Amino acid sequence: MTLLDVNSISVARGEVDVLRGISITVQKGELLAILGPNGAGKTTLLRTLSGLIRAHAGTVRFDGNDITGEPPHRIARGGLVHVPEGRGVLPELTVQENLALGMVTHGWRGRKPELERIFELFPILRSRADQSAGMLSGGEQQMLSIARSLLCRPRLLMVDELSLGLAPKITLELMALLARISRSGPTVMIVEQNAQQALRFADRIYVLSQGAVALSGSSAELARDPELLAAYLGRA
Repeated sequence: MTLLDVNSISVARGEVDVLRGISITVQKGELLAILGPNGAGKTTLLRTLSGLIRAHAGTVRFDGNDITGEPPHRIARGGLVHVPEGRGVLPELTVQENLALGMVTHGWRGRKPELERIFELFPILRSRADQSAGMLSGGEQQMLSIARSLLCRPRLLMVDELSLGLAPKITLELMALLARISRSGPTVMIVEQNAQQALRFADRIYVLSQGAVALSGSSAELARDPELLAAYLGRA
C-alpha cells in the first residue's frame, strides 16, 4: 500500500533548481533510504515534504490526501513527522522535558504507556531523564530526537542525516532500531550518506544526484551493482 506519493516535485532557490521533477513513493511498513552526495537535494526534499519549503511544481499525497502546500503543523498533525538534520533537541531542557514536547501535538492525556514504550526502545534515555539534553552525547541526542518524534504518533517518520557526526557503532544500532520500528510501528524514510548501512537495512533506495532521481530499486538490486552506486556516491 502506498503511503506517500510524490509526483514531479520541483523546488528553486532564486534561479537555481534544487529539486528537478522528483517522483518517489513510500510503501507502508518499509524502511526507505534516500542516498546521494552533499548538495544532491536530500535535505531539501524532506523539508519540502514536511512543509518547511514550498514546491513550485508537483504534488505530494500522503495516505491518499493531497498535502501539497499545507503548513508544517498540519502535516505533522496528520502523521508525517520530520526529524531534522542536526537533531534539534533543546539543550537547556531535560530529556524528560524534550520528550514532553513530542506529546503536545496530540495532547497529554493517557500518554504514559507511550512514554514507557519509548524508554523500552531507548533505555539510556530513562537513565538520563532528569539530565539536560545538552549534556548528552551526539548519539544520545539523536536517540532523543527520534524518541520525541515517535511521541508525535507518526505514520511516516522521516529522519534526515541519521549518521551525521556519529560513530559507526551507534549508526548501526540506530539503523537496526529504525528497521525494526518500520515493521511494527510507523513507516520510516531516512536520508543517509552511508550507502553500506543503507543497503544493509533499507528495503528500497532512491539515489539523488543534482536534484533529480538518478537510481532507484530494492537494496538487493542495487547491491548487485556496486560500481553503478559508486558512480553517484563514491566509495562510501
